Amino acid sequence: MSKNVLVISTSLRKNSNSEQLAAAFADGAREAGHEVEVLSLRDKTLGFCRGCLACQKTFQCVIKDDANDIVEKMGKADVLVFATPIYYYEMCGQLKTLLDRANPLFPTEYAFREIYLLATAADEDASAVDGARKGLEGWVTCFQKARLTDVLFCGGVTDAGDIAGNTALTKAKKLGTSL
Repeated sequence: MSKNVLVISTSLRKNSNSEQLAAAFADGAREAGHEVEVLSLRDKTLGFCRGCLACQKTFQCVIKDDANDIVEKMGKADVLVFATPIYYYEMCGQLKTLLDRANPLFPTEYAFREIYLLATAADEDASAVDGARKGLEGWVTCFQKARLTDVLFCGGVTDAGDIAGNTALTKAKKLGTSL
């Protein structure tokens, strides 16, 4: 059965390593016959959540920026894939801001059930992704019908393009194919 997959690349750096992981995952998902949209936050405007909670009644954020359209797409997707660089052993700020702004989804009949985290970092140690995993798990916990299905981490990549030829790209594509 074909799934609606939304892959969100949160790095602001063009051709970033995490963006390339996202592209490989998307390629695999397309090969498996799924509908895939890859969305980059690079040219998007996302304001910080104000904590007003108006969205819990209106199902929309009062801030009028690009987050509203992204959150709407998130709610309609069967599978969410977040690709992030690891900054200071945590997800990048853009991803955290997006997760906060996704608060209008909480009281709705969101479609997503599977959530994936793709992450890259300069640090090679596998534990470098632990903070981002924990942060995303906290968000996922609020959506009882969803689960963090898998985490793919590629360490030892710093400059844009360092991931070229890395086995993590093959793993990301295979993960996409396995949906």
